[in-house]
Amino acid sequence: MPHMRVLLIEDNADLADNMLDYLTLQGCQVEHAATGTLGLERALGAAWDVVILDLMLPGLDGLELCKRLRAQAEQRTPVLMLTARDTLQDKLAGFEAGTDDYLTKPFSLEELFARLKALGRRAPTTLPPAEPIALRVADLSMHLGTLEVTRAGTPLHLNAACFKILKELLLASPNVVTREHLEEVLWGDWHPASDVLRTHVYELRRLVDKPFEAPLIHTIRGVGYRLVLSDEEVQEP
Repeated sequence: MPHMRVLLIEDNADLADNMLDYLTLQGCQVEHAATGTLGLERALGAAWDVVILDLMLPGLDGLELCKRLRAQAEQRTPVLMLTARDTLQDKLAGFEAGTDDYLTKPFSLEELFARLKALGRRAPTTLPPAEPIALRVADLSMHLGTLEVTRAGTPLHLNAACFKILKELLLASPNVVTREHLEEVLWGDWHPASDVLRTHVYELRRLVDKPFEAPLIHTIRGVGYRLVLSDEEVQEP
């Protein structure tokens, strides 16, 4: 993606310099902020294709920054979070805060750029004009114009990855959506480790199913996922 506008929020000067040099060579327009406070200000003050966000920052940590960005920004800018923490709970905390992808340190600059291209290509920073179409299964609905998702009248706040997965499941319901299709929707030709998709689905289930009585998201072992109110033949993990 030529001329991708990237905001890098990272307090490690050596790492930031390496990323700036590499991404600039790849044709990106990169700006750097070394603190969380300055990073949030710049994130809200301009349009970006992708934000690279370190978890541990002075002034305002990455989780809180991401939450504020999602609450205050008019655009759904993709966020790639960088961290040395790699536990499932750490990843879930990042996704709950609104990040779209997660890269654990140390990482290769080639992988960083591949993930940035996938995020920039698959998640536009501005919402395109859309007809007021709603997708619905049981008491779950998604409005494609406003991007609002509700279940039983309760608003659900999804990150971009969970939103895309849910949209595919709603569009296909009651049919099965394969893992391969979801990976293509999320990452294009570049596929991360398989546990990344599972983590996104886990987070989606936590929001869509866990607070409610009847589960809607079902796993079809070895194939993918489907969205139905109930199905006796569904194979649960």
